[in-house]
Amino acid sequence: MSDTPNVTPARPAAPAPGKRTLADGKASPLADGKASPLADGKASPLAAIDIIAFVCEIFAFGTLALWGFTMWPFPWNIVAGVGAPVIAILLWALFVSPRAVFAVHPFVRAVVELLVYVSATAAWWSMGNAWIGLAFGVVAVTAGLVAGRRRLS
Repeated sequence: MSDTPNVTPARPAAPAPGKRTLADGKASPLADGKASPLADGKASPLAAIDIIAFVCEIFAFGTLALWGFTMWPFPWNIVAGVGAPVIAILLWALFVSPRAVFAVHPFVRAVVELLVYVSATAAWWSMGNAWIGLAFGVVAVTAGLVAGRRRLS
């Protein structure tokens, strides 16, 4: 037999409609009844800038793969073509993604994001397509700035 008592915990009382409370019983900043962007566990709807930022990410990873496979001689093109995007994706997953492994300061997040975009832009320049690199750099940095400002507000 166990020495612990047979006790069933009581269910906490539900908050009054329109009034939200935190776990410690304090009033929530949203206690005025306004709906939050994450109300009821649902994510906020996607905005156009989120889609543009996602396309820029995918384009950067694809650019690094293309650069690796086309700019190196045979044995190294496999290593660079697979390794460059894998390193960029790993950095993105660790620091920049919405579910990043490390919660870092927004400045560090922006630096890592910019590093990936600059590497893709430099890859286009080294392949002899400076205008594509310049256009991608402008679109990616603009999308990153707008999305970053939106995240911080």
